[in-house]
Amino acid sequence: MLLNLTPIVLFSSILAAYGGNFYQDFDITWGDGRAKILNNGELLTLSLDRASGSGFQSKNEYLFGKIDMQIKLVPGNSAGTVTAYYFSSKGSTWDEIDYEFLGNLSGDPYIVHTNIYTQGKGDREQQFYLWFDPRADFHTYSILWNPQRVIFYVDGTPIREFKNMESIGIPFPENQPMRIYSSLWNADDWATRGGLVKTDWTWAPFTASYRNFNAIDACLWASGKSSCGPSGSSSSKPGPGNWLTQDLDATGQERLRWVQRNYMIYNYCTDTKRFPQGLPPECAITT
Repeated sequence: MLLNLTPIVLFSSILAAYGGNFYQDFDITWGDGRAKILNNGELLTLSLDRASGSGFQSKNEYLFGKIDMQIKLVPGNSAGTVTAYYFSSKGSTWDEIDYEFLGNLSGDPYIVHTNIYTQGKGDREQQFYLWFDPRADFHTYSILWNPQRVIFYVDGTPIREFKNMESIGIPFPENQPMRIYSSLWNADDWATRGGLVKTDWTWAPFTASYRNFNAIDACLWASGKSSCGPSGSSSSKPGPGNWLTQDLDATGQERLRWVQRNYMIYNYCTDTKRFPQGLPPECAITT
């Protein structure tokens, strides 16, 4: 059963639908026709069957940005499937900021898997259940990536924050421009209960749907330069509304604590068995 906890203070965020055009913003990169752009560019679908999954990537590269995407995840029995949505650079020392939605048996909740890679190294997983059924309708999944922090949001509610702590030797993704990617693929060797539950192909094709991409607040990278200027300064007015300096206010911090208290199911910073020589250094820092 899906968890149905109710916070003491009801908070919800209705995000504006900016309705980016998928023809303009993205290229379908693989899937042999299993990815489709529909409704004059307003909708994109990815499908997976026994032969192949599918995927797309942004035409633009970004060095910092605040992006939104509305996604409706694979309905029904989605066990074994993974719907990934992420920033990534290229090369052997790549940076990456990940959402991965791990499918499950009908009636069981999806697991939202998050990770951050810097210079080719990840191992910073946090996993969550959601407080709604992500298969029933579209919901907004956002990433704020600025020079100070990365924040993952679901419908405007922060679920995870990773701060820039390079001053104490912890790498942070801030030097490599990244594209936005998404893919739907079969990962039944690990995705559902550690690979114990396999993909049931009688439910195929599995389909995830996307709409209302928004990257209005983002620094485009082209010809070795950022649209925000060499200093990383935004063209918008400085102040608390500037996404390049945005952080979590008191309300955002309380929302983050509520999600992590009620819906977090894995945190690498508490996994002492995985790190017998000691937890990663950022885990010792409380803010």
